[in-house]
Amino acid sequence: MARQFAAEINNHDWSDAPYRADRAGHDRFVDNRGTKLLTQQEADTVRMNVMWVTAQVLGYQDPSLDLFEFAEACGVNIYTSRGEKSGYISSGVRRNQHGHYAVPGTPDLY
Repeated sequence: MARQFAAEINNHDWSDAPYRADRAGHDRFVDNRGTKLLTQQEADTVRMNVMWVTAQVLGYQDPSLDLFEFAEACGVNIYTSRGEKSGYISSGVRRNQHGHYAVPGTPDLY
């Protein structure tokens, strides 16, 4: 299931995500709407947020979820400028004091 979510997230064109609701697999290059576009950095931020929200549920359902593998499969850059895995990726999901993913939909402190 995680691979399917990642493939769908990575396949989506996020460059106009805040400006239109569109179907899965939307490709703005084949429509002629002239929709405003996000910068690459803004689109990458949308993709990262979608990855985190999805990972929160997947990690809760399957604690063996490899967050870095999932994020990379979603098309999110998981590396720092030095080539190390970024702690920023881990900071986007909520975990309890035991390291378990928080229940989806609960506040940060539960």
